[in-house]
Amino acid sequence: MGKAAARFNKDTIPVVYVIAADWTMRTAVRAELREMGIEALGMDSAEDAGRAMASGQLPNVVVLEATEELLGDLRIQNLVHRFPAVMIASRTVKVPLPHTAEVLYRPVRIADLVARVSELLARDTA
Repeated sequence: MGKAAARFNKDTIPVVYVIAADWTMRTAVRAELREMGIEALGMDSAEDAGRAMASGQLPNVVVLEATEELLGDLRIQNLVHRFPAVMIASRTVKVPLPHTAEVLYRPVRIADLVARVSELLARDTA
């Protein structure tokens, strides 16, 4: 495990929601985060996030693909306002982005996204 994994013990394993319609990006981000000892939950809808929250798995950070469908959902909007969020957005598709989230514009490297999540988690545990 990497340096970030050493910060987390079994009692404080952080949870990251990775919400994206793009399954290849979602899978790659989840794999990298899991290698670091982070519980990364992959989701493609607000319903998935709602089920995870109802089961008691609240996120420390949310990674969200900024699509009109996802950002148009009130449940996702509430999630982004309640928890630190990193959004992956397109420069060509204009979607109103919440001011509370950090935005990385495509093309984005998975390593850069994971690094940003790690920074937010470090801030959260400090």
